[in-house]
Amino acid sequence: MRVLLFTVLMTWAFLAQANSQTNAQSTFALNQQCPPSFELTEQGVCRLLTRYQFYDSIQNRGVGGTQTSLPPHRDGYTPAQIDLGRFLFFDPILSKDGSLSCASCHQPDKGFSDDLDRSIGITGEKVKRSAPTLWNVAFIDKFFWDARANSLEEQAAGPLFDPLEMGNNPAKLLADLNSNTDYQAMFKQAFPGQQTIVLEQIYSALAAFQNSLISLNSRYDQYAHGYHQALTEKEIAGLNVYRSFVARCSECHQPPLFTNNQVAVIGTPEPEGLAFDIGAEQTFNAKKLRGGFKVPTLRNIVKTAPYMHSGKFDSLFDAVEFYNKGRGHAIPKDQQLQIHWHITSPDLTKHELELIVAFLGTLTDESLTPAIPQQVPSGLPVVDEKYQQTHLNNNQYSGE
Repeated sequence: MRVLLFTVLMTWAFLAQANSQTNAQSTFALNQQCPPSFELTEQGVCRLLTRYQFYDSIQNRGVGGTQTSLPPHRDGYTPAQIDLGRFLFFDPILSKDGSLSCASCHQPDKGFSDDLDRSIGITGEKVKRSAPTLWNVAFIDKFFWDARANSLEEQAAGPLFDPLEMGNNPAKLLADLNSNTDYQAMFKQAFPGQQTIVLEQIYSALAAFQNSLISLNSRYDQYAHGYHQALTEKEIAGLNVYRSFVARCSECHQPPLFTNNQVAVIGTPEPEGLAFDIGAEQTFNAKKLRGGFKVPTLRNIVKTAPYMHSGKFDSLFDAVEFYNKGRGHAIPKDQQLQIHWHITSPDLTKHELELIVAFLGTLTDESLTPAIPQQVPSGLPVVDEKYQQTHLNNNQYSGE
């Protein structure tokens, strides 16, 4: 009787496991189509297509030219690699205790940022700097506020294994993913011929997904491509102030990405109580870059408050006004900084500052926001249910 009961129980367990694996394979089948704005080539990889590729001028970026070309970008990933990266991005299995995912600090509805002055890591405490947006990172070749990483793959290891961020370690991360039947199958689909999940594949899949986050169809873009009715008179006036030789905003925040991807020392004050952040001085061991940080993109800027590397300014107006208060006005008395030569004292009126803010609102484009997985292979919670339901019908791209 005991033998029979044991046999029945083992049979049930086997069938349950087999059924679970079958369902998992169905639920987590990776997408075979490229995300919107990408075409599937004969080689089976996704190639980005934008209207900006028809322009070959790079001369007018620094003076706010509209029909200027984009810098080189990264694509060439397979649909499966991009989709695998999407699941990994939203799966808390990547963190030490399953409490955080990449999306915890880079939330799609917050411009792939998190609404915080400084992000909160696995310890429950705020980390050193704010979470930058991930829109259009395919065009970027320096990562982190202090520009210490030269690729998304290099960047990925930072938060994954930082004890104050996701807190994981390579051995545990690989053990968790390699012991997950669903991820085993998904990685084999995305990286054929590889039997065991390795770190390089994790980094590559995360990079593939993030490089698919394209935001180039805002009302500004429609205006730049010739549809001038896309902007109001006030917004056009704001664009003209923005790219004027008085305000000089466009010399660092150059169209069409609205960043030059360089490091600049602008003398941003730290929030009260925080020690001075030396920024890129540490990265490059260069005194002239003390207090320097990467120039952020202004794409979807209205979605990513508070602003600056440590979230000093709560409103976009306050951030714009900072530049108007005079060169180096906020430098601490005990610091000597080499302020970037583009930073001047433009002495704009309040109305002109408001016009710039109005123009910056035209840079919002979330039309290609990717689908948030309803569930992930770990079985851990993905996102807030209310957010998920709000955006479920607007998902542009889903492999579920």
